[in-house]
Amino acid sequence: MSDAPPLDDDDIVQFIDEPSEWASSTSVDPWRILIVDDEHDVHEATRLALRDLTIEGRPLAFLQAYSAQEARAILAREPSVAVVLLDVVMESEDAGLLLVRWIRRELGNPSVRIILRTGQPGYAPELETIRSFDINDYRTKSELTRVRLFTSLTVAIRSYWQLRQIEMSRRGLELIVEASTGLIRLRALQQFAEGVVTQVCALLNIAQEGLICASSSGPFADEAPQIIAAAGHYREMIHRPLAELPEASVREALRQCLLEKRHRFDQTVCLYFNVSETQGMAAYLAMTGEPSQMDRHLLEVFCANISVGFENVLLHNRLFRLAYYDQLSGLPNRNRFIQLVEEKGRDPDMALALLDLDDFADIATTLDHHFGDEVLRAVAERLAQTFGSQVMLARIAGDTFGLLGPRDAVTPERIQRVFGEPLTVRDETIRLSATSSLITLSGQPAKGGRDLLQDAGIALKQGKRLGRGKANYFSEALGRTARERMQLLSSLRSAFSAEQLSLVFQPQIELASGRVIGAEALLRWEIEPGRWVPPDQFIPLAEQSGLIVPLGEWVLRTACRQLHRLTERGHTGFRMAINVSHAQFREPGFVSMLERVLADSRVAASQIELELTESVAMDHIDDINTKLADIRRRGVTIAIDDFGTGYSSLSVLRQLNIDRLKIDRSFVKEIDGTNTKAGIAQLIIALGHQCNLALIAEGVENAVQRRSLLAMGCLEAQGFLFARPMPIEQLEDWMAAAVSNQDRLV
Repeated sequence: MSDAPPLDDDDIVQFIDEPSEWASSTSVDPWRILIVDDEHDVHEATRLALRDLTIEGRPLAFLQAYSAQEARAILAREPSVAVVLLDVVMESEDAGLLLVRWIRRELGNPSVRIILRTGQPGYAPELETIRSFDINDYRTKSELTRVRLFTSLTVAIRSYWQLRQIEMSRRGLELIVEASTGLIRLRALQQFAEGVVTQVCALLNIAQEGLICASSSGPFADEAPQIIAAAGHYREMIHRPLAELPEASVREALRQCLLEKRHRFDQTVCLYFNVSETQGMAAYLAMTGEPSQMDRHLLEVFCANISVGFENVLLHNRLFRLAYYDQLSGLPNRNRFIQLVEEKGRDPDMALALLDLDDFADIATTLDHHFGDEVLRAVAERLAQTFGSQVMLARIAGDTFGLLGPRDAVTPERIQRVFGEPLTVRDETIRLSATSSLITLSGQPAKGGRDLLQDAGIALKQGKRLGRGKANYFSEALGRTARERMQLLSSLRSAFSAEQLSLVFQPQIELASGRVIGAEALLRWEIEPGRWVPPDQFIPLAEQSGLIVPLGEWVLRTACRQLHRLTERGHTGFRMAINVSHAQFREPGFVSMLERVLADSRVAASQIELELTESVAMDHIDDINTKLADIRRRGVTIAIDDFGTGYSSLSVLRQLNIDRLKIDRSFVKEIDGTNTKAGIAQLIIALGHQCNLALIAEGVENAVQRRSLLAMGCLEAQGFLFARPMPIEQLEDWMAAAVSNQDRLV
């Protein structure tokens, strides 16, 4: 046995009252104890027994009720009561138990702890009642000595505080979820950050005073930490550097928070948000005193949750910029410009312009693409300098820029002023010009942004055709023409798909003998009986749209199939001349496609002559010659169609791997039997002889032209003098008749 003296009541109370390690609150708020008893002496005895005691480091405060009705009123207005010391028998034998039932079921307070006391043990509640109504303890008043009363109260308070912690945690998490749900709808960074300040202050039940700053990196690259959101009197600091914050302690706390990448819970509360694409964000809260352990836990959960929200906002902003802003120049792109035009398109004082740099492709090709990018950035800067903030700028595509602003600001003169002085790029002086188009929105019918931009594009293309370096205004006539071209292209696609296009064939004659040596295959489009669309209208559309590639292959296959038919019927050695578009010829797979067609059609390659225009010489001559040589090695001959109307020079002509020159009908038409008007045709024939090329003339309509061409040394021709273009069936009949009439053609 121990020799230590026995402990008295005060010693036991002192031992029990030592604060436990789990005590989490540093607050001095007292525990509120409600004494409910109809005897004044019990109230006095209870207060005396518990005077000057503390439990878990906090004092006790007593509330007093002398009936169940008074207790209800107090509990209704004082939700923070921790323990009720309740007499069972008061105004009625079950007044205490009825009060317990009211607390739990009607008041809905599950946290307050209840200790039943009675002076009449016979009225003790049943065990099931104690369990159902969550009663902590039941004692007779004679049992409740100072020590036992204190012990029961301590157990009850600890139980109450644990329940409150759980309840606060649950409610705090609910607030976090509610806050996150509300904030997730916000896409603007500043708006989201301001919402975070508001929500965290509401979570802690403190005044909305605080700010959030972001450290450098990502969207804040090369910048010192900036204040991106604020509430209360800090609001005036938004968008200013953190270094300008006048309160040194707050400034230093935020700086340390960003530097250390962690929360700070000391004299100043700073929260750290670990957000990718930045070096972090920090929030300052104007909070007096350190937060409790529970509040710290809630704040940590909140910050982890909201960090994801910040990342989502930044991701949304990045995706928005990718979708609506040009990454090279930083200007709005086509999508965003259309939106801006939609917003301003009905303003009669606004003007829309498109600006396209002239010959920009040559800069990028001659120097390098990186240099071209720097030129585009320099143009964007010059535009911004020239037009200022009153005009909205955009990079529409490639080297095309858009302008939208007041009519007196967006003018041809001001656009040309942009290029009045040369640009300096990498210490190189670059002189540029631009073709532009303008639409004055005044008087325009209600159109969408996309339609208005399309109208400006139509005027821009027209300007490029008519003369570069100038401005061209859009007119409804231009719009109608463009719409008609689009309708024609749509009809052409439909006609091609429905196999409504056809070939006709114009015979080619040997002038000396009148013998039929071949025919040229010509594409025709009959949109309705007797109504034809001229080839010079639909062929350029097919070339611009890319339809010429499948259309050209169809022409080649059809012409070869008809050639096989003629050969099978005895017309051996017959030559089929087939036109090939420059756009079709440029296709990388053209030669292999030609080879497949020849094999499928079972015709001799030597019977095929491809007619190319002079525009073929516009491409790199070495690459063109390689392709031409590849074709000729297979036995196919090459003719240059409409010679003399295009771009080629004598030096280029000498370099081309071709077999024949075709004299254009415009030069043949000038031949009238005298030497004065036959000069160009005679010159072309002389050039052909000098280059060892065969010659054929087209558009021969009379005997004088035939005789003159033959006298000049042109041995072959085609034209209305001999025959008009005709379907294959008529060609067969005509050829049969031509054999007997051969002498007449000589």
